[in-house]
Amino acid sequence: MGVWQQWRQRLGRQVLRVGAMVGGFEGGLSSRRLKMFQASRAHVNTLIQAAGADMTARARYLIRNNGYAANAVESWAGNAVGTGIKPSSGIADAVLKDRVQRLWLRWTDESDAEGLTDFYGQQRRAARELFIAGEVFFRIRPRRPEDGLSVPLQLQMLPAEMLPLNHNQLLENGHRIRQGIEFDRIGRRVAYHFLRRHPGDITDPGLAGETVRVPAESVLHIVDPVDAGQLRGVSRFSPALVKLFLLDQYDDAELDRKKVAAMFVGFVRRPERDFDNSNETDDRGEPLLPLEPGQLQILDDGEDITFSNPADVGGNYESFQYRTLLQVAAALGLPYANLSADMLKANYSNTRAALLEFRRRIEAFQHSVLVFQLCRAVWARWMDTAVLSGALELPDYEQRRADYLDCSWLPPRWDWVDPLKDIRAEINAIEAGLKSRTQAIAERGFDAAMVDAEIAADHRREDSLGLRFGREPAPVPAPTPAQAPPPAPSN
Repeated sequence: MGVWQQWRQRLGRQVLRVGAMVGGFEGGLSSRRLKMFQASRAHVNTLIQAAGADMTARARYLIRNNGYAANAVESWAGNAVGTGIKPSSGIADAVLKDRVQRLWLRWTDESDAEGLTDFYGQQRRAARELFIAGEVFFRIRPRRPEDGLSVPLQLQMLPAEMLPLNHNQLLENGHRIRQGIEFDRIGRRVAYHFLRRHPGDITDPGLAGETVRVPAESVLHIVDPVDAGQLRGVSRFSPALVKLFLLDQYDDAELDRKKVAAMFVGFVRRPERDFDNSNETDDRGEPLLPLEPGQLQILDDGEDITFSNPADVGGNYESFQYRTLLQVAAALGLPYANLSADMLKANYSNTRAALLEFRRRIEAFQHSVLVFQLCRAVWARWMDTAVLSGALELPDYEQRRADYLDCSWLPPRWDWVDPLKDIRAEINAIEAGLKSRTQAIAERGFDAAMVDAEIAADHRREDSLGLRFGREPAPVPAPTPAQAPPPAPSN
């Protein structure tokens, strides 16, 4: 070790001693209570490469086998996407906007390359994968005109396991592959090196470990990073995996203990006799008492019976479960009721407070992840493909592309906790000028222009049929007075 390194080590030890003497930050000292608290200083990418695959596998295991985990991911996906985050084109021309919206609606039924769902179903599956694995990939698949699609474009969803975490390589052209993602010399993503088959799917006869290079413009990497410089996603279950698994084991053990204890109704005491306990019959050749619920047997002289009185789980079982599930819910970012489906402790006030906080998190996730990384990218690619294929005719598209791509994405509306109070508050806010009808309608997941057009069409139809729903009757016009006959000509 050189002199410079020795001097730096001595200086570092002196700084630590000075910090300890003057108090410093207790969380950074190696005191008695923190001596075993040795946190890793490795970058998040290193930690993900070491543990990411195991965490994702454990999260998938819990979802398949643990009711709380399954309910958590369904609650997250249902609130984040619901029936879909839908576009409202910003095109000013009403006729042209209607044409674009109708073509988009028709294409959403064709978007899935697997043919299992529509585009909004893919959004929901993406939200699930982001919760489970922390990331998901979509490969953009251009199609031939003869495939018969309204717009020759489809999306193929690829799980996180399809991009190997341990694929790191320096290429001859100076590009670097880091965790399966290829970067150029200035750090831009240029390609993804996907496996041709899922590493855990033994039903696929393809070659295991074989990869294919896919250009970055054909891939959408949907990820919600937690640290700066993070390349791959982290499961949202990561801070809750241990508690969920151990709680599940505890519940299973407690249930099994109660089941076995309930099988024993009583225990027979006999005088000392010479018989072999290893056999399944006693010394008289009769079968021993079977382990069946509620069964008793007539006793011989000298035999006695003691009834079983198994210990209960104790009065703290429910409170222990509740506190543990509260910690799991906090780790997953869900209200307690959304995790446990337990509404016994819910009332209007605490339910509303929990939902408001939860919805703020959901809205942040919707706009910063799903809309920004998935919806906007798909809309732009769809619009380009629709124009190039001739499915849409948009004047001066190349020059006005930014105007045509202008679009608002409307998440599904939130259900009201108390519909009457909440809607009345909305009406008061609109009448006081604190918000617009457009904003209020958008918050409910609808486009204001389309809603107004539908209302006007409904009113015209009602008027033509003489119907009135929730409106005052139309004023009846006064009859026009009959015109007086012309005066007789004078002589």
